[in-house]
Amino acid sequence: MTGMKKSALRKGLTTAGALALMTSLAHGDDAAKQFQMDFLDGKASWEDVKKRAAEEGKINFYYWGGSDTINVWVDSVVIPALAAEGVTLNPVRITGTKDAVDLVLAEKNAGKGVGEGSVDAIWLNGENFYTLSQQDALFGSFAQKVPNSGNFDWNEDDPRSLLNLRDFGVVTNSQEIPWSGQQYVCAVNRQYVDAADTPSTFEEMKAYLEKNPGKFTYVKPPHYIGNTFVQSVVYAFNPDGNGAIPFQKSIDELGAEELARLIKPGMEYLRSIEPMLLGADGGKARYPEDIAALDGLFLNGEIYFDCKFGLYAVHTGLQTGTYPEQAEAFIFPKGLMIANKNYLAIPVNSPNPASALVFANYMASVESQASKLEKAGMPVGIDIWKLTAEQAAMVEKAAPKHYGVTQEELDANVAPDTNASLVDVIEATWLEYIERGSSASIEEIVAKSAKEIAQ
Repeated sequence: MTGMKKSALRKGLTTAGALALMTSLAHGDDAAKQFQMDFLDGKASWEDVKKRAAEEGKINFYYWGGSDTINVWVDSVVIPALAAEGVTLNPVRITGTKDAVDLVLAEKNAGKGVGEGSVDAIWLNGENFYTLSQQDALFGSFAQKVPNSGNFDWNEDDPRSLLNLRDFGVVTNSQEIPWSGQQYVCAVNRQYVDAADTPSTFEEMKAYLEKNPGKFTYVKPPHYIGNTFVQSVVYAFNPDGNGAIPFQKSIDELGAEELARLIKPGMEYLRSIEPMLLGADGGKARYPEDIAALDGLFLNGEIYFDCKFGLYAVHTGLQTGTYPEQAEAFIFPKGLMIANKNYLAIPVNSPNPASALVFANYMASVESQASKLEKAGMPVGIDIWKLTAEQAAMVEKAAPKHYGVTQEELDANVAPDTNASLVDVIEATWLEYIERGSSASIEEIVAKSAKEIAQ
């Protein structure tokens, strides 16, 4: 085994990943290739990184641009902070993370290596990270090598470190760094629904809809918000009664037959409530395509509930006028409010790799995280227990207020996300069984979907 391959394996890469790294180094800018090797081997100091970043002078950050508060924060806080490091941030606002992933893979397949691509950093998690890692399209194990890595817990023996080490059940190998934490939280419009009538379980939601048809819907899969709702349903109706536990396994570990058995009751529930969802009285349930459409329905009083990722969504919605004045969060579904982290990843063909590392390090700083929390309402991705008392106080002071719930209640109802390899199969099953109304059995649909996705 060559020294390069041994080095890659020491960083947690598979043999295939090590070979892919060597292949990527066969292409690209020579100076960028050398920098990549030196940094990943620990031969480049942070001063070396900062010096090269100033020479590169630019970073292309691809991220979902659908939030005005995040966009304003990037423009007003992040751009000046990087400018102080001699780096100009180019924020590339996209409608879907998959667009950036597809660009990275297209350029990689065209032979563009480190120093030659278009994308320096991507805001992602789950399926998109899984796709890049499966295609060996990531820069390398950088996350524990930047100075601000100390703001995260990387101890495999501490269960609190799980979301730093695994993304939708997929081992991260430090190839992405946490940026923000999130939880799937539902809001209710108190103008129409009082506390006594507010459901806390899916069974109670169905009972509510039987009396108040059309006042609920969820975002349409394959949007990740819609996928998450579906995942929480299949957790709740897991026939073994152990919620999210079996869904932490990969499709290879679980198998299509077992997955079908586990998700069948949940899919049957989703089909049973479809005639009671928004628009169903006109013949077909109406599923909003994205968060903006969902929020619009909630604001206009067409639906009384709004479910999406957003620990501080009510606070932000009230501030921006995108939520009704009497909105507040509530605990739903009890014990199954999916939480995860989202991350920043650097592609293997980053045109400005040193600038990307400086950017990732800044985004992991306590100052950046607290500012993001205060100004954009995005929960921190750093781990509070790793901070000093002064730093923790800074984060606590920056946190927006909750409406209708406490942080303790939210923490008590956390559930983990679904393994990334299962998401596509569950999504495909929803599209076939719910949207298309297929008469095929769940077992047939899951088997077919799993086979097609594996090919």
